[in-house]
Amino acid sequence: MKNNKKAAKKPWGGRFKEKTAGSVEKYTESVSFDQRLWKHDIEGSTAHAKMLAKQGIISKADAEKIVNGLQEIGREIDEGRFSFSEELEDVHMNIEAALIKRIGSAGARLHTARSRNDQVALDMRLYLRAETERIGGLIKSLELVLMDIAEKNISVVMPGYTHMQRAQPVLLAHHLMAYAQMLDRDRLRFADALKRINVLPLGSCALAGTSLPIDRAYVAELLGFENVSENSIDSVSDRDFVIEFLSAAAILMMHISRLAEELVLWSSEEFSFIALSDAFTTGSSIMPQKKNPDVCELMRGKTGRVYGNLVSMLTVMKGLPLAYNRDMQEDKEPLFDTVDTLRATLKILPEMLQKTEFNTLEMAASADAAFSTATDIAEYLVQKGVAFRSAHEITGKIVRHCIDKGKTLHSLAIADYAAFSKHIGKDIYDRIKPAASVAAKASYGGTSAASVKEQISRLRKKII
Repeated sequence: MKNNKKAAKKPWGGRFKEKTAGSVEKYTESVSFDQRLWKHDIEGSTAHAKMLAKQGIISKADAEKIVNGLQEIGREIDEGRFSFSEELEDVHMNIEAALIKRIGSAGARLHTARSRNDQVALDMRLYLRAETERIGGLIKSLELVLMDIAEKNISVVMPGYTHMQRAQPVLLAHHLMAYAQMLDRDRLRFADALKRINVLPLGSCALAGTSLPIDRAYVAELLGFENVSENSIDSVSDRDFVIEFLSAAAILMMHISRLAEELVLWSSEEFSFIALSDAFTTGSSIMPQKKNPDVCELMRGKTGRVYGNLVSMLTVMKGLPLAYNRDMQEDKEPLFDTVDTLRATLKILPEMLQKTEFNTLEMAASADAAFSTATDIAEYLVQKGVAFRSAHEITGKIVRHCIDKGKTLHSLAIADYAAFSKHIGKDIYDRIKPAASVAAKASYGGTSAASVKEQISRLRKKII
């Protein structure tokens, strides 16, 4: 940020005798971080000027000067030739001061029928609308990558877990699609939040509206807002749309963190289910053999900062009386940080997944251990007419016998099986193979290949 050292005139200067203390200007400025809103500020001001001219509140000639001046300022900012001043506090006052300096009295008419209170609310909504749409697209791309990997591994069997203990065999594709389903809920959450973001606050002024004959619906049409805010006090004091975005972001990062944790586990020697690409891992400064899953670990860590940003915003808003209070300036840094974190994470995660190698043999071997098909024996007995609770007890006794005798379900003789239940025949051996166990789970949403293929097809149709 370039600093303009020349003393800046305050828009409220008529009321004050003393100059603002330098320490106060340093403490209260936000232009060091809110200058990223410049495009949205110029877009909103352009629409506002056009409305003022349409309503005869300012002349068409003045409106034309304002619009042209704003476009020139926009080009200067975009090219890095614009000097922002901390004395002018924020991006809004910097642009307005530059406009007045450039076009004179016509520029001083721009702020008619608006306040910084509704102006900043507008800029935040324009910014967040664009970022929410962008993030929705990134989530969709990640979903598609997961679906592609699932399709390529549709026959790979792995152990499913509960309580971090091997539970039942599942398809790797089914496991990955669990994350795709989580992400699709995230995508829909952001899409739903967009309905409440896409509301025009401009025209609410400081808090009471205006006596001038403005046309808010026209501004909404120019800016692509679907609705106009209903209450001018609420309009300038509302940050629910920011909190809702941060909440959706926290849930999204929680899902990503869960996936990242599994990738960390799976890449360990203890699991050896995957090999992360060298391009997405780091080494040790002292241990030459190490290959660390730092990207995944940072995804877990960055989830904490997104949670913190949500809590920060809730804390800022929890005790504020109506209407606008300067505390609300603290909405921007948590929001901007969250947006940056989401965008960076959602860009690198699909790249990493596409370069990840799956050790399918190790997965299959693990799926065939720890009596993972015991439930299939119970369901086999149910199909033979045995009540489930009895079938469960019988199967438990079979497992206990295997543990005591050092046997597996596959190595247990048919005579041993028959000793536990007369309903068990030689066909039991086909039922306790992991691949057979998976294939049998054909219920809607189950882990059979046919079921998972249908799941992938449904989700593709939903998002494409």
